[in-house]
Amino acid sequence: MNIKYTKSFLNKLEDIFAESDYNLRYEKGNFKSGYCILNKNKIAIVNKYFTTEGKISCLIEILKSANIGIKSLSEKNQKLFLELTQTELEI
Repeated sequence: MNIKYTKSFLNKLEDIFAESDYNLRYEKGNFKSGYCILNKNKIAIVNKYFTTEGKISCLIEILKSANIGIKSLSEKNQKLFLELTQTELEI
């Protein structure tokens, strides 16, 4: 999949989180990887000072590692989720 580092693609990724059990928050922090996942509370926190490209990369990594129930997603987001989880990031 060809990943476009644009604001509209970021919005698509945020939509996946909105439909899932995970809460997505942008906050300041000195996370070593740029993000923090609290699995027990199902919260994903991304550094708010990241560029759009950095935020997109973090969200894709989180989607690949988190246990997001695909059945809770809309058909459009299910397709995007499956494409993302099978794609390697090329930076």
